Amino acid sequence: MQQRTLGTQGLSVSALGLGCMGMSEFYAGRDDVESVATIYRAIDLGVTFLDTADMYGPFVNEELVGRAIATCRGEVVLATKFGNMRGADGAFLGVNGTPEYVRRSCDASLQRLGVSHIDLYYQHRVDPKVPIEDTIGAMAELVTAGKVRYLGMSEAAPETIRRAHAVHPISALQTEYSLWTRDPEDEILPVCRELGIGFVPYSPLGRGFLTGAFRTIDDLPADDYRRNSPRFQGENFAKNLEVVRTVEALAAAKGCTASQLALAWLLAQGGDLVPIPGTKHRTYLEQNVGALDVRLSAADLARIDAVAPKGVAAGNRYPERTMASVNGVTPSKAG
Repeated sequence: MQQRTLGTQGLSVSALGLGCMGMSEFYAGRDDVESVATIYRAIDLGVTFLDTADMYGPFVNEELVGRAIATCRGEVVLATKFGNMRGADGAFLGVNGTPEYVRRSCDASLQRLGVSHIDLYYQHRVDPKVPIEDTIGAMAELVTAGKVRYLGMSEAAPETIRRAHAVHPISALQTEYSLWTRDPEDEILPVCRELGIGFVPYSPLGRGFLTGAFRTIDDLPADDYRRNSPRFQGENFAKNLEVVRTVEALAAAKGCTASQLALAWLLAQGGDLVPIPGTKHRTYLEQNVGALDVRLSAADLARIDAVAPKGVAAGNRYPERTMASVNGVTPSKAG
């Protein structure tokens, strides 16, 4: 398995990671046995960068990942996140970036995961009420205490990233990035590269849309949260499906699947990018790993850019109420 470096602090990870969210929630069809088997297979294939969060489940995804890696902790780079508060009943309770919450969340994650330290600890969403200096300062204390090795952020605005990095080096920024979400190319990626921060694209397959698995909204189970996504609804679905069909044609010409082409395109955007496609099935995992063998020429990349330029996707990537929590900013320390 190829390795890539995130940040300048020494964090080395597999060139592809595994997003574990869908194993426990949001995507219909939970199967813990197959999910654990998928994690085992990922490790066998060298996909050792595992991504979870306390809010997934809620809470149970960390427990599942912890059970899966109990006998092979030293083989994996474990990333988890805090900041999105949820109740035991699953209710969403807002975002919390206070130092006390940072410390409490870390201890709870360590217990659920059954580990002594977290390799990469992300602030999942920026708390607009708390200066980022306070949040990152508390996270830095976790590094000093040996509970966390590297720090990350998710969906933060450029100026917030700069302020955070000034408090403690940020090794990775996690933000949605794919053929139908190329917004990070405008400001986020340049800032990360200026500061030496690695970039971890989540939803690199457009929540499965770019795989070509969905031809109508009815292909999604009734309890699948993607039914609420603007890009999966009405005219947006039809327009986005046209893009997918074009990507499928390009993939066929390369002798690969649409998902492999989409991941290969991301991998070609720079050695500082490590996509984390999520799956709970060994078959799809193995298909995703095949993207590492897809070589894209300059002409291939130009053709892909022509059919999937920035802004090609129809609809916001989240419902309006959720969009407010991405690319977050915080008050100044002085304020």
